[in-house]
Amino acid sequence: MRTRARSIFRLGGVVAAAAALALFSAQASAAGKLVIEQAWIRTAPPTALMLAGYATLRNDGDATLTVSGADSADFADVQVHQTVLEDGVERMRPTGKFEIAPGKSVLFGPGGKHFMLVRPKRALAAGTTLKIHISTTDGGGAAAEFVVRDDAP
Repeated sequence: MRTRARSIFRLGGVVAAAAALALFSAQASAAGKLVIEQAWIRTAPPTALMLAGYATLRNDGDATLTVSGADSADFADVQVHQTVLEDGVERMRPTGKFEIAPGKSVLFGPGGKHFMLVRPKRALAAGTTLKIHISTTDGGGAAAEFVVRDDAP
């Protein structure tokens, strides 16, 4: 009887371990996947100290993504801003971190969210491309080639 009880206990332990592994695997595979589309930067005079970048950020994963910032070797700083109306005047404010639910998109466009590109390190004429990396709190993120354009795509 003792041997049978031990076998049942061991079998129960194996089943519990398999169940825990399956649960861990399911949680580990739940992740967001950032996709950047229609990335562009509005042209500005060559002496401009700040430019604006736009794109659509989409979460193709199965978990919520938290966007935490952006950077580029082509600028002294890249900030995520939102244009807000205060007392009849449009002002730019940092957004801080923001979430993108699975299957959802966030539009960065003129008059709304945008990337504030501070002090370009080279001339950026129409047609120039450069890379900007969008960071997420899970340590991932994505990079995209942004194209300098006179008009929105």
